[in-house]
Amino acid sequence: MEISSPTGVVAKPIFVTGASGYIGGRLVPRLLERGYRVRCLARSPQKLESKRWADEPAVEIVAGDVGDTALLAEQMRGCSAAYYLVHSMLAAGPVYASRDSELARSFSTAAAQAGCERILYLGGLGETGEGLSEHLSSRRETETLLASGPVPVTVLRAAMIIGAGSASFEILRYLVERLPVMVTPRWVQTECQPIAVRNVLEYLLDALVMKETVGRTLDIGGPDILSYRDMMGVMADALGLRHRQVIPVPVLAPRLSSLWIHLVTPLSHQIASPLAESLRNRVVCRDDAAKRLMPQRLLGVREAIDEALGKLEQGDVETSWTDAGAIPGDPDWAGGTTFEHREETEVVASAPEVFRAICRIGGQNGWYAADALWQLRGLIDRLLGGPGLRRGRRHAEVIRHGDALDFWRVAGLERDRWMKLRAEMKVPGEAVLEFRIEPVPGFAGRCQLYQIARFKPKGLLGILYWYSVLPFHGFVFRNMLHGIRRAAEQIELDRWVDRPGHTS
Repeated sequence: MEISSPTGVVAKPIFVTGASGYIGGRLVPRLLERGYRVRCLARSPQKLESKRWADEPAVEIVAGDVGDTALLAEQMRGCSAAYYLVHSMLAAGPVYASRDSELARSFSTAAAQAGCERILYLGGLGETGEGLSEHLSSRRETETLLASGPVPVTVLRAAMIIGAGSASFEILRYLVERLPVMVTPRWVQTECQPIAVRNVLEYLLDALVMKETVGRTLDIGGPDILSYRDMMGVMADALGLRHRQVIPVPVLAPRLSSLWIHLVTPLSHQIASPLAESLRNRVVCRDDAAKRLMPQRLLGVREAIDEALGKLEQGDVETSWTDAGAIPGDPDWAGGTTFEHREETEVVASAPEVFRAICRIGGQNGWYAADALWQLRGLIDRLLGGPGLRRGRRHAEVIRHGDALDFWRVAGLERDRWMKLRAEMKVPGEAVLEFRIEPVPGFAGRCQLYQIARFKPKGLLGILYWYSVLPFHGFVFRNMLHGIRRAAEQIELDRWVDRPGHTS
């Protein structure tokens, strides 16, 4: 094995897929801290450019797709080990299982062709044999296909991962926060062995250098085994809320459960559906082999929840489940019908202050104007199966490429110059909202701020949609633009007042 100890110099890089996702985005900086060189595969490399570790000399970012076996093999060449942290559930919707199988088979073949020595995979806990949900069965199939080639695979199986921004944690938090009384399916009594995200990362790192883990499947979990109902009680205590009334009933099918999760939490039904189905399976470690081979201090459920809530309160969410969304290329605005609404205003502030004000939109900050209309549009979107406004944003003020902003996603930005948001709400067409900042010639500290909304309709329904919302655009977008102007000018004023030597 070419993999050295964590403190040694690593001759060959470590290959990481899913570096823009929840676990991968946290694993990469920790690999760097241990002295590894890392090669990250991303479908949209721009999503990684704003990561704090992206400019590290030991990081290489390559653009590609796990499904392109030939290209993947070339990109993996020279790597000693590869982390497989890919899951197509978000992108592929109801056909995610077949897509997962296709990607795993491609990855196994590419790893063998590239001469990679090891594959490490984070899978899902669950009893073996009959009765597994489609979600967990897909994880098992992925394990089998990854191990179908000559490259040995280390599989770590985890149940619910507790950490700020994880999908499971967000479901639990929102259900408890919003529902003092819950009518739930029978799965609320199912036992689970959650694990803190910091412990998952530690296991992934330790397994890389632990020879005894090569070719093995290891269950990883925290010290507590409890039902989902009990976890709701722990979450309520951690949030300082009264005891939640949980009423299990036998008639709620996984489909209905997923729709309920979709309406109450920020998660879309595409993610909620397989997760809700898998909740019927008991997910508890079969043995303590992982704990014996790779000892560490495991956080209990309450401690893990407290740590996650603390990160949320501080605005220190390193990665989020929303990070994994694909960013499609710009639509072909040339040709066909494209509608456009423009607003502009002059701002008595410099470009950095204007950009800072723009970066505050969404989440708890709101949209500077007509927040009630935005909330109504978010509610309608949730009812239609879209993300709505509950995804919020990763950080209160900092924005990076690929971030989710309520039902928008950052599709491009150039600091202090422009930002583009692409709509992920349910609309009959493609929608983009763009902000541009241009200095006013001859006037230092003044900028012209442009706001452009573009919509490319799909069919007659899209055209009717545009004209139905057009009367609101002038009010909503114009007031939003002026709200950004006022905020930027206040930022500029505060900066001037706070500068050294200033006296009021």
